Amino acid sequence: MKNFKGFVLLTLIFLGSTISIKAQHHEDRVYFWPEDSLVRNKLAWWQDQKFGLLMHWGPYSEWGVVESWSLCPEDEDWCTRRGPYAEDYNEYRKAYQRLPETFNPVKFNPERWAKAAKDAGMRYMVFTTKHHDGFCMFDTRQTDYRITHSGCAFAGNPRANVALEIFNAFRQQDMGIGAYFSKPDWHCPDYWDPYWPPLDRNPNYDPKRYPEKWERYKNFTWAQIRELLTGYGKVDILWLDGGWVRKAPEKEGVAVNPRANQDIDMDGLAAMARQLQPGILVVDRAVEGPNQNYLTPEQRIPGKPLSFPWETCMTMANSWSYVPGDTYKSGRELIHLLGRIVSRGGNLLLNIGPGPDGEWAPEAYQRLEEIGSWMKVNSEAIYNTRPVAPYETENVVYTSRGNTVYAVYLFNGNADQLPETIEIQLPEGKAPRLDMLGYRGKVAFSIDRSVTGGGLLKIRMNQQLREMFLKSCAPVFRITFR
Repeated sequence: MKNFKGFVLLTLIFLGSTISIKAQHHEDRVYFWPEDSLVRNKLAWWQDQKFGLLMHWGPYSEWGVVESWSLCPEDEDWCTRRGPYAEDYNEYRKAYQRLPETFNPVKFNPERWAKAAKDAGMRYMVFTTKHHDGFCMFDTRQTDYRITHSGCAFAGNPRANVALEIFNAFRQQDMGIGAYFSKPDWHCPDYWDPYWPPLDRNPNYDPKRYPEKWERYKNFTWAQIRELLTGYGKVDILWLDGGWVRKAPEKEGVAVNPRANQDIDMDGLAAMARQLQPGILVVDRAVEGPNQNYLTPEQRIPGKPLSFPWETCMTMANSWSYVPGDTYKSGRELIHLLGRIVSRGGNLLLNIGPGPDGEWAPEAYQRLEEIGSWMKVNSEAIYNTRPVAPYETENVVYTSRGNTVYAVYLFNGNADQLPETIEIQLPEGKAPRLDMLGYRGKVAFSIDRSVTGGGLLKIRMNQQLREMFLKSCAPVFRITFR
């Protein structure tokens, strides 16, 4: 028992330490632990939440195309244009920018979203207040390209300030609030100057050659973030996308690509954000440095636990934004993803793209109901947990809390492949007590101590346990060490 307690304590210190800014390395990344005690406290809170909601939404949902990227003149699959204007970039861009004239999500009901997310066990949300195309889903005073402008079909709706309505609805469910904000803005004339055609995702001019233009853009960005952090209630996370907007690496004092030198003074911006919202987490995605309070691997799960705070952002369907008839991951797959991510010490930020009418697809609600049913029984294996060796063995993932280890059995649902005996690798410890969450009966087991580590736990499957397995895609065994 002493060895197991010591291991868990070391794991907690290793993964959740807030001592100084000592860097931790992984896949050529460096993490800087925050020095601000309020930020450290908020980070510790966030790491315990484990499960959040991300929403990509804007006028692009009318066409059912990828958010923003079809405007970007790069030869990438995600930049492919589709539809009647696809053959002419200029016509496509003009038509895209006219989408707000018909964008009218009259079924917008954020309270329904918030309740569905809460019932699914989600603890926080992140909403796209502005994506790279520059359209603002909040009532900014910096541009007319916003949902509350008279030129937008939804502007006359009493709930037109969408971001505010969403934040308030989720806050009423006691969920953390995150504001996604795109640092690049392809609609702003001080980022993509209309005098020159856009060349790629970067500014279409050299910021060093036109410093006054870039200074205007920096002030524009700061002003919009200031608006979001002063008029929209408490915000827990400022989730900044577009990692290429940064001070570019230099070689012999000269930026490698002049247009890539996009310094918006992130240190000053983060300081301003924390003056307005003390303790707010700043996530400057993909930019190594002190302003990336947690890392955000996209559409993937790291193969092992990481030594710093992290969150997998992943789509529930295939696309980040609404696509008619999109294919949704099954409830089983999503629950298994959550278990694997938490077993490695991360959070899952699961994305749903609302449609042009302001509703989620029925599949999204159904998947959240499935996850919620599982979480009602098994959430103690998710929230406030930390990784514990052996992390994952075959189809079992492990989490821990205090003297308790949770072994989550990732069941594929095939009754023919359910063995007579379930085998689970034990951490080191003495005299474990075993039960299964949601099962009132006694679980019969034996321990093979000849196996390396704490031994091999062998659980004999009676008829009642088999029935429980067939009802659950991820039964959880609770192993308590005395």
